[in-house]
Amino acid sequence: MHKSVLRKQVLECLSPKPNENFIDGTIGEAGHSLDLLEKNNPDGKILGIELDKEVYKDLLVKNIKRLVVVNDSYLNLKNIVEEKKFKPVSGILFDLGFSSWHLEKSGRGFSFQRNEPLDMRYNTELNKLTAQEIVNNWTEKEIEKILKKYSQEKFAKRISKRIIEQRKLKPIKTTFELIEIIKRSVPSWYQHKRIHFATRTFQALRIAVNDELNNLKAVLPQALEVLEKGGRMVVISFHSSEDRIVKNFFKEHSKKLLEVLTKKPIRPNKQEIINNPRSRSAKLRAAIKT
Repeated sequence: MHKSVLRKQVLECLSPKPNENFIDGTIGEAGHSLDLLEKNNPDGKILGIELDKEVYKDLLVKNIKRLVVVNDSYLNLKNIVEEKKFKPVSGILFDLGFSSWHLEKSGRGFSFQRNEPLDMRYNTELNKLTAQEIVNNWTEKEIEKILKKYSQEKFAKRISKRIIEQRKLKPIKTTFELIEIIKRSVPSWYQHKRIHFATRTFQALRIAVNDELNNLKAVLPQALEVLEKGGRMVVISFHSSEDRIVKNFFKEHSKKLLEVLTKKPIRPNKQEIINNPRSRSAKLRAAIKT
C-alpha cells in the first residue's frame, strides 16, 4: 500500500476551499488527490496527470468522482490544461517520489530488493532509454558523471569502472547483477550503512532514464503560467538536485510573481518516518502566485 508523504502539510500549503480546482501533476495512486477532493467538494475538480500507463489504468478502474485523469507527462502540462479546458486552477502539486507500485509490482527494476530486468522507465512506450542501455553502452565517464551529478555517489569512479569491466565479460541485464557489481566496488563499511549501498546508483540511473531533472525545470514555468493569481504551488522533492531546482525557481520569481511560503523546506517528523520510512528524504516547498 502506497503511503503519500506529508499529507497534512500538503493540505495546509494548498489550503483547498469548496469548488476550487487543483492539478496533481504526479497523481500516482491518488493519495493526495483524495485528500483534496474531500476539501474542494461539492463541485471542485482535480486534474490528475500520470505518466505510467499501468498506474493510469488502475486509476480509471477506481472511477473517482470529480477526478479527471490523463495518461501523459507533466512536461506537457500547459497543453493538457488547454486541451481539457481545466480552468481556473487554484493549486498545483508535484510529488516527485515514485510510488510503491513501481518498487513492488512494476517488474521494471526500480527496487534493488527484487531480481528484475534493468528497465526503470515510467513509460515503456514513450521512452526508449533503459537502465540496461546505460550500463551496457554508455562510456565509463558518462556513467561516472550521472552517479556524481544525480546522486552524489562518493564511489562513482569505482562503480563505473567495475561496470565497464564486467560488461566486457557479459551484458549486465538484471538488478541483482548490478548490485553484485556495486558490492564489489565499494568498501565493506559502505555496505553496512543504514541506507543500502546500491541506493544512490539506482537513483542516478532512474533519474537519467526518465530525464527527471530537465523535466522538472521545464514544468515549473508552465505551472506558474496556468495558476490563477493567488493560486498555490507545492513541490515535494526527494533528493538535493530536485530540491535545488525548486528552491532556485522560487527564489528567481519571488520578487515579482511568487510569494514563497517555505523559507526552509518542510520535512516529515520522526513519527511519519517511522510509519513510512520512504518519507525520510522528502522536502516540501510551497509558494503563492502574486
